[in-house]
Formats: sequence, structure tokens, C-alpha cells
Amino acid sequence: MEQNILLQVGFALGIIALAGLLSCRLRFSIVPLLILAGMVIGPHMPHIGVLDLRFIESAQLINFMGSLGILFLLFHLGLEFSVGRLMKAGRSITRGGTVYMAINLALGLLLPVLLGWPLKEILIVAGVTTISSSAIVAKMIVDLKRSVRPETEMILGLMMFQDIFVAIYLAVVSGLVLTGKTSTLGVLLSAGLALGFMLGLLFLGRRFLPQLNRLLDIPSDEVFMLLLFAILTIVAGLSEAIHVAEAIGALLVGLVLAETEHRERIEKILVPFRDLFGAMFFFSFGLSIDPLSLSGAVWPALAAVALTLTGNYVAGMVAGRMSGYSHYASNNIGLTITSRGEFSIILAKLALAGGLLPILQSFTALYVLILAVLGPLLTKESRWVYVNFGRIFQWPGLKEKRRHKVPEYI
Repeated sequence: MEQNILLQVGFALGIIALAGLLSCRLRFSIVPLLILAGMVIGPHMPHIGVLDLRFIESAQLINFMGSLGILFLLFHLGLEFSVGRLMKAGRSITRGGTVYMAINLALGLLLPVLLGWPLKEILIVAGVTTISSSAIVAKMIVDLKRSVRPETEMILGLMMFQDIFVAIYLAVVSGLVLTGKTSTLGVLLSAGLALGFMLGLLFLGRRFLPQLNRLLDIPSDEVFMLLLFAILTIVAGLSEAIHVAEAIGALLVGLVLAETEHRERIEKILVPFRDLFGAMFFFSFGLSIDPLSLSGAVWPALAAVALTLTGNYVAGMVAGRMSGYSHYASNNIGLTITSRGEFSIILAKLALAGGLLPILQSFTALYVLILAVLGPLLTKESRWVYVNFGRIFQWPGLKEKRRHKVPEYI
């Protein structure tokens, strides 16, 4: 049995590595390839000798490794921003983020309401369709060499704003879904406990920052890594114990430790674990989806994709123009943050843990898969999108842009 599990995990890592090689060859996001790889194989696959791609015996271990992937992805995201950076977010980012979230959340609530789904399912779908994928967005900015563009600051600001929103939203929704409290008082108590936990942890982290710096001042990289693992898993476990998604605990740890003088060392040591377990996270999500069960979710997923593409583009244009960016830069903002990924999958797994409608798993898989493909493609072809929409809406500067073969900025 142990040999079967070891061999199956080896097969899983081999498939993930092949997906990574294909991603590099195509210069495309690895996320949809990992989800597809997981969907193609699984319990429905035939068993031929030692070649067992059903992953039945190893399912629990693979799921656990995927859970670690959630922790590392959110921890690293918090590490990138820090509490101080969030507090210094500009007024334009706050205003633009509010507009962006309002438009996309309203559209996210509209679809499940029209479908007649229950309240908990409505809240899950709204979150799934509202939050962009920080992992995919960051990778696109680097791959397309757009980090120096002026609108990239706005894009990163919107991602930070979403992180704040998702921390609160996940805390409230996870409390509602996992505790089963449907009364107003129960929801308020769950939300209050979750918010109190988050604010308390952030306050204590900043209050005892000198002590944290001394605690982490460890010469041995091995002991340093073990201590980080301990802090991360303990806080995530405490979060889960009070019905706050463990991913939020990891995000909070990252935000706190980003304030320390050891941030660069932490990042250097933990990035390989983020990449390994993060890949396992997307792969394990694909394994949980039976391709034969997707047919019932096709139309809801396509409708959600259409609403997201529309809402994201409009929200990006409005937020960008309100902040003084050109039509071309605002166009790039709306397209770059289209992809959906880790946050949507976290919510889908939350729905699975809460025993909500099974269709949510298939719906999320299709929705994330489609946007994980369309998002990078539209971002790469943002100039083409701008020119065609510019002709329709008669945006200023379009003629000059075409004459000069689309300069970097307008």
C-alpha cells in the first residue's frame, strides 16, 4: 500500500512537471493546464499494472498537499504586500477598487439569484466570480514585461484591495457555510469573531514586531524554516478551529511577517514550497472534478464568463479613467485582472466542505478553466482589443496610436 501511494504521488508530480514544461513551451499560464491534467485522469481512468492514474489510495495525501498549497499561496501573497503597504494605499486605488468590486460583486450576485439557487450558494458564486487570481495576474505582468507600465501600479493596487475584500468575505462566508448559522444574529456573531481574530492578529503582529525580529534572527536556515512552518500551520489551524478559512490565517501571517527585517530571507526559503504545493493545489482541484458531470454546469459557467468579461472590462475602464489613466491604460487594467484562479477554487472547496450543491464544483472548474485561458490571451492581445473597441466608441488618440503602430503609452 505504501509503495502504491509513493508511486502514485510520483506519477502526480510527473504529470505536473509535464504540464509545466508544456506551459513553458507555449508561454502560457500553468494553472489551466494543471486543472485539465487533474480532470483528464482520476477515478474514471483504467488501471493497467503499476500504471495507476486513478489516485484512489493517494487521494488523501494529494489533497493534504493541495491544502498546503493554499497556505503557501496566500502566505506569499501577504508577504508581498505587508500591513504597512496596505495602510498606505492611495485614495485613487481605494476609489477604483470600490468601483471595481461593486460592479463585479453585483453581477456575481445576479446570476445565482436568477438561477434560483439558495443563499449560501449565491454567496459562494458571487465570491467565485468577483475575485481575480493574484497568481495568474502577477505571472502575466512578469511574462509580458509590463511591470514598468504606469497602469501596473493601479493593477497591483486593485489586487491589494481585493485581498482586503477577500479576507473579510472569506471570513464571513466561511463562518456561515461551515457553522451552518443562518440567523442574522448567528451570521453577525460569526463575522464578528472572524473579524476580531483578523484584526487582533494584525495588531499583535505590529505591536510585537521587535520581538518577532529577534525570534526570527536564527543563523540556521533549517531551524528558521521549521519555525516558519510552525507559525504558518498553527495560525492556519487556529483560523480553521474558529471557522475562518485557513487560507485567511496564512494571508495574515504573511502580512505580519512582511513587516519584519527577515522578509527577503523568508521569501527565498519558502518560494520553492509555494511553487510545489501550489501546483499540487490546482492539480488536486482538477482531480476532484468528474468530466462526465460537467455538462450540467456548462450554461451557468458560460453565462458567468460573459458577465465577468463584461463587468471586468467596464470596471477596469471606469476605475482607470477615474484615476486619470488613458483609455489604453484603462483598457489594459480591465483585461489584465480578468483571470480567476486560486480564490475561486478556495471558495469551491469551502462549498464542498459545507455540503452545498454539487454543481458548484463543476461550475467553478469550468468557469476558472475558461477564464484562466481567456485572461492571459486577452491581456496579451490588449492592443487589438483597444483598437477595435476604440473604433466603436471613438476614443481620442486612436488615430495617432494606429499611425505610430501602437506606442507603449497614450
